[in-house]
Amino acid sequence: MSPLELGMASVGAIVVLIYLGVYIPIALGMVSFVSIWLMRDNFDLSMNLLKVAVSDSVMEYTFATVPLFTFMGLVVSKAGLGRDVYDVMSSGFRQVKGGIGMATVGANAVFAAVTGSSIASASVFSKVSVPQMLRYDYNPRFAVGVVAGSSVLGMIIPPSAMLIIYSFVAEQSVGEMFLAGVVPGLMLAAAYIGAIWVMGRFFPKFVGGRSADEYELMPWKTIASKTLPTLSLIVVVLGGIYTGWLTPVEAGATGALVALGIALARRQITLKGFWEALLETGHITASILFLITAASIYSRMLGLAGLPNQLGDILADSQASFFMIMFLYVLLMLFLGTLLDTASIILIVVPLFLPLVEPMGLSLVWFGIITVVGAEIGLLTPPLGISCFVIKATLNDDRISLKDVFLGALPFAGVMLIVLILLIRFPGLSLAILN
Repeated sequence: MSPLELGMASVGAIVVLIYLGVYIPIALGMVSFVSIWLMRDNFDLSMNLLKVAVSDSVMEYTFATVPLFTFMGLVVSKAGLGRDVYDVMSSGFRQVKGGIGMATVGANAVFAAVTGSSIASASVFSKVSVPQMLRYDYNPRFAVGVVAGSSVLGMIIPPSAMLIIYSFVAEQSVGEMFLAGVVPGLMLAAAYIGAIWVMGRFFPKFVGGRSADEYELMPWKTIASKTLPTLSLIVVVLGGIYTGWLTPVEAGATGALVALGIALARRQITLKGFWEALLETGHITASILFLITAASIYSRMLGLAGLPNQLGDILADSQASFFMIMFLYVLLMLFLGTLLDTASIILIVVPLFLPLVEPMGLSLVWFGIITVVGAEIGLLTPPLGISCFVIKATLNDDRISLKDVFLGALPFAGVMLIVLILLIRFPGLSLAILN
């Protein structure tokens, strides 16, 4: 087999292994290592490239953001800030049809800005929001769909682990990727709220819910006490990065310290809880850095095989336009989203398409936002919609099936696709804060 044929076979082998349940970094690293060995018939070269992959990836200073932001998100979750934000949002949307759904979206957007995890958002709001909506006779399918749809905001609104992973693969600034995610994330949240209003206006049976008279207005003093800790944390982290006072690593460290201070002041964390947060941070960090190392050797394997250049030549010969390339890119991500998780999609697809995007003079920061938003749609689509599985497992309610979760999330996946098209058509939306 030629190097090109080996490269194409290796990409297919990686997808098959991941789909069969092989741990993602092992599938990426093992297939890439063997492919390089076969291409060059040199075992020592494969070993040396593996060593370079480790030294050029996880040992970089910028990846200290991974444990710092992870720890901050876990402490924030334990401090109960998600429930507080949700209570305030519920009060604000009390008089609107589907108001609790809108409150869930708003609370998820705020919660995402201090956790950066779709899984954490899905878990927290499954416990907080779904029971409340069921209490007020909302359609169960709508209730779980709102939580599933809005949970993806955790991977778009910074800080986001997926933006960190993309920044490594594309060699972009983590700080710039964080800032670029703000406007698209807020756009998606606003689009969700607008979609819920449309559903409540034209499809009231799908939404359900009792009259707004049931809700009580929350006093301003209570609103301030519930929102001030979260807002202060957002200002410290994102404000520090935006003004240039803090690097992403320093912002992560400061945010983790402020989050711990908030949890201690509210007496919401014990020594046991602190230790559990540290252990979970270690587990999550190890898995992400292992992913990044595997992605590094995978990128080198693709380069040796010449697969990205060959793909570029094929598209150049076909005289494909910008929108045709983006159409194929989004279509590929939507397909892979039914099989793989977001990190796998980013690690497999981005190294293939970067050589096509760079010569066109397009911003790789913008391309990263497109990639993350497109890949995140996969969190809501069967058979591997991770957020949907998390919601089902967290609820543990026999009245709500996994099918209900997927069907409830389907309209929100459609909204994400519309927002993605807008972001492709108007690149300036992703770069508004950077310009």
